[in-house]
Amino acid sequence: MWRVAEPNEALIISGFHQDAVEGVAESLGFKIVTGKGALVMPGIQRVRYLSLDANETELDITCVTTQGIPVSVKAVVIYKVGDDYASISNAARRFLDKTQDELEQKIKNVFEGHLRSIVGGLTVEQMIREREALTEATRRHSGEEMQKLGLVIDSLQIKEIDDTTGYIKNLAAPHAAEVQKQARIAQAQADREATEQEQQAEALKAAARRETEIKKAGFQAEMDRAQREAAQAGPLAEQIATQKVVVEKTKVAQLEADRTEQQLQAEIRKPADAEAYRQRTLAQAERDSRISRAEAAAKETELAAVAAAERTKIEAAANAEKVRVEAEAQAGSVEAVGRAEGEARRAQGLAEADSLRAQGLASAEAVKARADALAVNQDAVIAQQLAEKAVEIVGAAAYPLGEIDNLVVFNGTDGVQDAVLQTLSKGFAALQALRASLNVPFNGNGSSPGSSPSTHNGNEPAPDGMAVVPVPGREG
Repeated sequence: MWRVAEPNEALIISGFHQDAVEGVAESLGFKIVTGKGALVMPGIQRVRYLSLDANETELDITCVTTQGIPVSVKAVVIYKVGDDYASISNAARRFLDKTQDELEQKIKNVFEGHLRSIVGGLTVEQMIREREALTEATRRHSGEEMQKLGLVIDSLQIKEIDDTTGYIKNLAAPHAAEVQKQARIAQAQADREATEQEQQAEALKAAARRETEIKKAGFQAEMDRAQREAAQAGPLAEQIATQKVVVEKTKVAQLEADRTEQQLQAEIRKPADAEAYRQRTLAQAERDSRISRAEAAAKETELAAVAAAERTKIEAAANAEKVRVEAEAQAGSVEAVGRAEGEARRAQGLAEADSLRAQGLASAEAVKARADALAVNQDAVIAQQLAEKAVEIVGAAAYPLGEIDNLVVFNGTDGVQDAVLQTLSKGFAALQALRASLNVPFNGNGSSPGSSPSTHNGNEPAPDGMAVVPVPGREG
């Protein structure tokens, strides 16, 4: 009968003489087949199967540390039968007819002894801090014995180290408290950061909502404005058209007003201005004529009064002389002569009084005529008076020159002309000041013609560029 070994098992064929197997004592007397088939003769040979699968065993071992503290070590060991023929042979002889529980018990016994031995030389702190070293030491010491059993340790993991006295818990308390503190701090920090992030998120959301509302309000405002503009488009267009009509009418009215103004200017204003100018010219001529007539009448009245006064004076003197002669003739006495002289003086006084009264009346008439002339044209009358007095004013201004014997003038005859002109200008300046005080226009025509001074050579020769002028009325 042909038997085939699965990949995870080995065929153990016993009975009948077998060739020696490498690494296995010749006295074993069985054949090991892995990964292939073999012929088994029924009744002569017997075949059994040895599993090569990995097995797992839980370890819960109570140990005592070097401090005398009992600890419980929980571990997991994974093992299997070795792949070489020696390991398969050793495992076949020890575990071929054993159950799984019996196999696990043997494994536990092996690890318990070695683990207790290793833990007895360590402290709890070392076990906790150096768990990997503990695992490696246990695996190394147990591996040799497991190899004798034909087993190989695939993995050994210490899951938990615990004690019933609470030593480990108390040992971890400070660290746990620190860890809890750090955890709380981290949690608080996380909460704070979360709160800040939430607040920032809320602020961003609020800002986004505000921007959204602003944009919505802007859009709504634009929509409302567009609607209002659309609603007002018709009336606005009508108003614009009306405004344009009003503007055009205004332009037409302005043109009409300009035309009317031009027509008024041509037909009424210019003729009216011409008529007003003519009337002003006639009025000016009439006023000048009245002034001239008034002045002539005043002069005539004054001359008549003077003549009458002179005539009265002469007549009075003649009458007085006549009376005196008659008195002398009629009376030879001193009394008669005195009385005649008294009568003569009285007659002469009466004549002089009549003369003065006539002169006063003439002056009054002249003043009245001037007043009438002033009422008509004050400027002309005052200008005439200034013209009449111009000679006296210039003479008064030139009077200081009459007190000078000889006048030495530089620049020859030009200097003389300058001196004379300066003297005359002072006289006219006085006239101008008087005119300004009376507020009367004056053109200088009131000065007497022919009054220009003459330059005469003196008795003494003058130096070059100079002239000696004798002053009239002064004898050298």
